[in-house]
Amino acid sequence: MAWIVLIVSGILETVWAAALNAARGFTRVGPSVLFVVALVASMAGLSYAMRSIPIGTGYAVWVGIGAIGTAVYGMVALGEPATVARLVCLGLIVAGVVGLKVLH
Repeated sequence: MAWIVLIVSGILETVWAAALNAARGFTRVGPSVLFVVALVASMAGLSYAMRSIPIGTGYAVWVGIGAIGTAVYGMVALGEPATVARLVCLGLIVAGVVGLKVLH
């Protein structure tokens, strides 16, 4: 159960990062509220998951999921470049996250 919560929390990290961008310095109410809600839910889930997952593994997986999700969101929704080098680097993050899960 902790791993599922950790994965969902990582996805919520992507949500709050995207909402933070859309909030435009907290000048837009809707994205600002979404940012706060997703941030709190993401942190609560991370806290729950780390009851049974070691801090180093849990935090690295959470950050990895958030970083990958945010980068993919930027490429798909915001038109950021999807260069080969960037995709290779994201693949390395995925490999690290999977490795941490397998070695846990």
